This record gives sequence, C-alpha cells and structure tokens, in this order.
Amino acid sequence: MKKSIFLCMIAGFFAGIISGFFGAGGGLILVPFMTLILKENEVTARATTIMCIFFMVFTSSFFYFKEKSIDWWIAGKCAFGGIIGGYIGSKLLINLDKKVLEILFIIFLIYAGIKMIL
Repeated sequence: MKKSIFLCMIAGFFAGIISGFFGAGGGLILVPFMTLILKENEVTARATTIMCIFFMVFTSSFFYFKEKSIDWWIAGKCAFGGIIGGYIGSKLLINLDKKVLEILFIIFLIYAGIKMIL
C-alpha cells in the first residue's frame, strides 16, 4: 500500500502543533493515524511515532530555549529518568502482546481524558 505523503505531512503538522502547544500529545495523533489510516502494525506505528516526536520536540525546544523558558536543572533530571524509561518502554513494546498493548493504550487515553476534564 502506497503511503500518502500529503496525509503523513498533515498528520505530522497537527501532531507538531499539539506537541509544541501542550508539550506532549503528538503520539495521540500519530499512533491512531498510522494504525487506522496507514494500516501499520502497533509496534511500527509507536516506534515511528517516537522518531517523529523526537524531531517535533527538538524543534519546539529550540524556540523555548531562545525564550529562556527551560529549567535546565529539572530538565536534566527528567531526561535522565526518561532515558532509562525509554529504554525499558521500548523493550516492553517489542515483547508485549499486541492486544494487551492496544488495551493499555485505550486505558491510558481514557485516564488522560478524565484527568484533563477534572
């Protein structure tokens, strides 16, 4: 199946806006886009999304850096934890049953939605 460059760019555009504006959330757009529209498997969609988010975060960070909006002390500690968590998460993603992965993602989305409402 040929992947539409235009659709991918539109999805990336909206994911970038969400990521830059809210500080997270690009994956909430890209994972469903890749699994439902592009028909990618769950692991490929999530792994590809992480790579996309890397570039979105890098771009947003540049502008936040220019505005001196980054607390480097907090960022360093969170980044260290994030490196360890990212390693463990990627290992779990590769080995986790795909149905369990889908259910966990749905639960996470419901939880995040409820927290945002409250």
